Amino acid sequence: MSKLNVTILIENTVGVPLGLLAEWGLSMLLEFGEERILFDVGEQGNLISNAQILGHDLRLIDRVILSHGHYDHTGGLFKFLQFRGRIPVYAHPDLFKGHYGRGVKGNADRYIGVPYCQKQLESAGAEFHWHSEPVELSPGLWLSGEIPRETTFEELDDRLVEFKGGNLIQDSIRDDLSLFYMTDQGLIILLGCAHSGLVNIVEHAKRVTGQQKVRAIIGGTHLGPATPNQERQTMDYLRGLDLDCLAPNHCTGPVILSKLAMEFPNAFTWAMAGSTLDFS
Repeated sequence: MSKLNVTILIENTVGVPLGLLAEWGLSMLLEFGEERILFDVGEQGNLISNAQILGHDLRLIDRVILSHGHYDHTGGLFKFLQFRGRIPVYAHPDLFKGHYGRGVKGNADRYIGVPYCQKQLESAGAEFHWHSEPVELSPGLWLSGEIPRETTFEELDDRLVEFKGGNLIQDSIRDDLSLFYMTDQGLIILLGCAHSGLVNIVEHAKRVTGQQKVRAIIGGTHLGPATPNQERQTMDYLRGLDLDCLAPNHCTGPVILSKLAMEFPNAFTWAMAGSTLDFS
């Protein structure tokens, strides 16, 4: 398989003093062979200026993949489309589902879904491709499709809700997608927020690709709001993977990031805006 370069364009923090801007969100530029993919687009559109500072021309992007329909992963899409023009955009069919977050008083008074409607984005150049099943986008690169929820300890975040039949229920976030890239040294797993559960995602990646060795995990793990039981069992699971690279960020949270850095000193890598990960 081709060499893979992963550049973090948007993240909650900035790792290099180059004038980059941080956002609460995530966007990664993936380069392998002649293909360039944008995985998520952050919240506000600063991915464009950050990419320019880092020496990347986003007009050369071949396709966009959206991990799920939260504003901090999709909000920059409209500005990107204005800059780039017509381009394929891959996502789950539930991308525009009504995602809400509980407010300070416990009410569902905060819309946290995609900030634009589908027609707005299509008029700006988005050509949507909907996938709820795994699909091989390029040789060795798999879009996960919907992640089976099989573990008993990976719980949904009770702050995330949706309306169904006029009732307020916990949001299942079925639109949560990840990317799996196969290399001779093992799988590289790229996460948006891992709302489906990190362990569920890794086990699904093994089934989909047929590859059992996991080389790297990169992206948001959503361990920040996890219960102590989920945190403990996920840590135990990660110890068994013998990773070459563990580069969590975004919704992992500073406390869990510090714990992971101490627990996996040989594999852990900070993945802030401006960071580049090279997999030869």
